[in-house]
Amino acid sequence: MALIEGALIYANLMVLLALGLTITYITTSVPNFAQGSFAVFGSYVALTFLQICNIHPYHSLPLCFLFGGLLGLATYLIALRPLIGRGASVVTLMIATLAWDILLLGVIGAYSGFLSSITKKSTTNFLFTPLDFPVVGLHGRLVVSSLVILLTIVFLTFLLYKTKFGIALRASMENPALAEIMGINVEYTRLFSWFLSGALAGLAGGILPFKQQIFPVTGDVLIVSIFASSIVGGLSSLLGAVIGGYIVGLSESLASYALSLYFGPAILSYSKVIPLSILIATLLIAPKGIVSIRWRRLLKWLGR
Repeated sequence: MALIEGALIYANLMVLLALGLTITYITTSVPNFAQGSFAVFGSYVALTFLQICNIHPYHSLPLCFLFGGLLGLATYLIALRPLIGRGASVVTLMIATLAWDILLLGVIGAYSGFLSSITKKSTTNFLFTPLDFPVVGLHGRLVVSSLVILLTIVFLTFLLYKTKFGIALRASMENPALAEIMGINVEYTRLFSWFLSGALAGLAGGILPFKQQIFPVTGDVLIVSIFASSIVGGLSSLLGAVIGGYIVGLSESLASYALSLYFGPAILSYSKVIPLSILIATLLIAPKGIVSIRWRRLLKWLGR
């Protein structure tokens, strides 16, 4: 039971992070290599309010959402918009997010030392697991992460299909040039997308310490699974991010445990081989992700 619970929690977090990555890719065509560091930033936001203000990490999730969103906005405004205005290529923009990730790594590391000097507590690695409490007979981290996923999906569905801004956002995602001709302010949709991407990562980061130990470099480890989740499902599809997040998150957790039974716990250091293997297999079979597969045609072919 504990194994399944841990796998579900990790998969929920992968969905949140993959959704954020997919949203910014759809709107700006930029694969954000700093998405993992966005999550770690959210973890440190929760840690800061816990150690300085004595606010429980669950109660600080709205603040993780807000500060994560502001970081997403800063990423776009500082690192990307000037380059986009100069007609930079996708490769250049991708390298810019990689450089931004390295910068964030340094900032988070420095802040970790600063926070430790103030609180006199270890901040270079931390866990929130001892602070968790049961909810309706289940661990709080499972209930909270599942509730966050449910609310996020409901919010995105309502926003994209029931509001005028959502229609404008979808138009900007599908064809930015045509959307501008129709009078839609594509820049506003990009700002919103980067805010939402950072906010979702901040939420995931606030919950992540309940699942695993956090270090300043944790984001660079997570980014492999985040990219795998988005690409496996379909990098241009929000539904694909949800599907890919659950496939990668559950597979990585369960397969790592199964392999550790045969090869010992040392094999866990190489757990990222699992999402990479799933990624490679998906690209060979369906380069545009699982959502691009025509399942009816495939079933008919298999039924022959």
